[in-house]
Amino acid sequence: MSTTHVVVVMGVAGTGKTTVGPLLAARLGVPYAEGDDFHPEANIAKMSAGTPLTDDDRWPWLDAIGEWAHGRAGLGGVVSSSALKRSYRDRLRAAAPGLVFVHLTGDRALIEERMRQRKGHFMPTALLDSQFATLQPLGADEAGVDVDVAGTPTEIADRAADALAALDG
Repeated sequence: MSTTHVVVVMGVAGTGKTTVGPLLAARLGVPYAEGDDFHPEANIAKMSAGTPLTDDDRWPWLDAIGEWAHGRAGLGGVVSSSALKRSYRDRLRAAAPGLVFVHLTGDRALIEERMRQRKGHFMPTALLDSQFATLQPLGADEAGVDVDVAGTPTEIADRAADALAALDG
């Protein structure tokens, strides 16, 4: 399977964006970019200290992701980004109009447990509530799919690829 879509794997912290994204990219035959790598150091430091980012903190990060996505237009790619608010997704789409979103969704308890098991990640579980409070699910007018995060990473990536194929179908 291959795609010319640029796909943003989105969702709250702990849903598996960094794990599922590369698996989905491999399944689709396109490159993967880790959204966290686009954060300025100041953002990483703030989140590591347990302080949620403000919109002003996020704009340069979203612009950098949007620039990468724009460069992949017509070629395909997968990038991870929490993209929690509609305004964040709108900003990404302004840079790369053809974006398609895969919203990783799931039970809060499962997501928190997965966050607790992560090693070496800067996002503390204390910020999970703020992530859920900020989350605005995909609107009916937004190109994308919701994919439940229950199961193995491979199962989740397979469901995401199947859901994306159905969008094109």
